[in-house]
Order: sequence, then C-alpha cells, then structure tokens
Amino acid sequence: MPGPAAAAGHVPHRSAEGQARPGAEGAGQGWRRRIVWRNVVLLGLLHAAALYALALVPAARPLTLLWAYFCFLLNALGVTAGAHRLWSHRSYKAKLPLRIFLAAANSMAFQNDIFEWARDHRVHHKYSETDADPHNARRGFFFSHIGWLFVRKHQDVIEKGRKLDLTDLLADPVVRFQRKYYKITVALMCFLIPTMVPWCFWGESLWNSYFLASILRYTISLNITWLVNSAAHMYGNRPYDKHISPRQNLLVTLGTIGEGFHNYHHTFPFDYSSSEFGLNFNPTTWFIDLMCWLGLATDRRRATKPMIEARKARTGDGSS
Repeated sequence: MPGPAAAAGHVPHRSAEGQARPGAEGAGQGWRRRIVWRNVVLLGLLHAAALYALALVPAARPLTLLWAYFCFLLNALGVTAGAHRLWSHRSYKAKLPLRIFLAAANSMAFQNDIFEWARDHRVHHKYSETDADPHNARRGFFFSHIGWLFVRKHQDVIEKGRKLDLTDLLADPVVRFQRKYYKITVALMCFLIPTMVPWCFWGESLWNSYFLASILRYTISLNITWLVNSAAHMYGNRPYDKHISPRQNLLVTLGTIGEGFHNYHHTFPFDYSSSEFGLNFNPTTWFIDLMCWLGLATDRRRATKPMIEARKARTGDGSS
C-alpha cells in the first residue's frame, strides 16, 4: 500500500515524481542525487516525535487514549474500505454520503490523496515485485517498508502509472474535491480535529492531545500500513498462489483491520473482503457489510468457492 512522506506538524502530500539515474557521475553520486532528503528529515522528525509521545501516555487521560484509538480506526477505514477496496479495486459501490465519509477518513490517514494512492496501488498490483512497483519487496524489507519514500520513484513506476486508465477516479467528484483541497482536509482531519477534541471536551492538555491523538496515532497508522508492503510480502504462507511474493500474515491482518490476507488479495484483487474467510479477523469487511445493510453500499464483488478451491489446487503451496 502507498504511504506518504511525513513529519510532525507539517507533511508534504506529494512524493517526488522526477527520476535521477546514475550516469557518468558514478553510481554513488547518482544514488545521492536520488535521495529525497526532505522526506528523510521529515519522516525522521515524525518518528522522533512519536517516540517522545510514548513518554506522555502514562499522564494522559484514558478518554484521550480511547479517542486516539478511535481516530486510528477511522483513518484505517479511510485506507482499507476507501482508497483500497473501493477506489483502487472497485470491489463494491458506495453512495455519495459513504464516499464523502471515506474521503474524510482518508484525509485523516494522510497517505496521499485518493487519486494518487489508487494510481500507485494499481501499478503495484499490475507490476508487483518489478521496478515498476513503487515499493518493490525484492529490494528488501527496509525499502518496501519505508525506504521507498526516501528516494525518487523509479522511472518505470512513473511511466507505467501514466499508462493506466484512471478515468473512473477522475469521474468521481469526491475524489476530485479531495485532491483539490487535500492540504486543507489533511490539516483539519489529521491534525486539528484529533488535537482539539480532547482539549475541548474533557480538558486534556493541548500538548498531550497533539502528540498522542495526532502524532503518535498517525505514526503508528503509517507503520502498520507499511507492514502490508513489507512483512506481508515476506513472511507467511501462500495457500492460493505460491508463485507470487504476497503472503497470509495474521499479525498484519490484526493491525490493519483485515488487510493481511495478502496472498489471497493478490490472487483475487476484485474481492471486496480481501479474504476467503469473510468476517473472520476482518473489521473492514464488517464495515462494508454494515454499509450495505444501511443501504449506503451495493454490488459487493466476491470470488466464488469453486474458483478459490480450483486456484488453491492449481497454484497453492498446500497450506490452509
């Protein structure tokens, strides 16, 4: 899954699009030119601020910690049910009120706007584990987890991304609005609202509110999302397709509210549940099903049982 270049308090929402390839200046100098030092510094500051925030936890009010976790769940849904399953894969349809909610939750997640997130994720699926994959796991755990944000995109990522048909994204006025006003919505949803609610409603200090409900919550959510790119491509079994890198990883599933069934997801990317097991360990699926029950979502796409069993028999590793 995509993620942003970020820092405490101010975070750029666009990753650099240019590409500097090493030439006559030598590989070392070329590599240095490819590093996005702004992202290195800002992400470093963000993680340092998050470590400091951990020291504030014992002094925080319990309601503040519960609020931070609630914000974590909201921004997770903005990614899992929103940018991922709805806009990237079109695995179900959502009516306007639900799309507005998911776009707001996605801005709280601050992992690039919906258009950019979905574009890069489609490239990741189509060209997985190649130079056109934004966070190619073949380049190692560190690169696929966070290192890909420290360097400029490989030229193949840019070129392949430009060739994708993204008209469905641009046709959605919610996606266009969020992209146009992304900085404003991020400032409001990711930082201002999470900080102000504990301060205004139950007297938490502004300092604790900012560092716990904004900075710590945001940093944890980023790293949990990045584990889908790293850990879920390296550790686990492959019951559906042993020929691809993505794995089933229970710990990632628990952290990402349902996104760790990654071998299944890359085998059947159109399935709205991203898992063979439906509601098991999959709060995002619970949410989508609830939205369907409320009439806010329709047309859930699902892989059939015969299709799944046939694929397991043909390409699976024999695990359950």
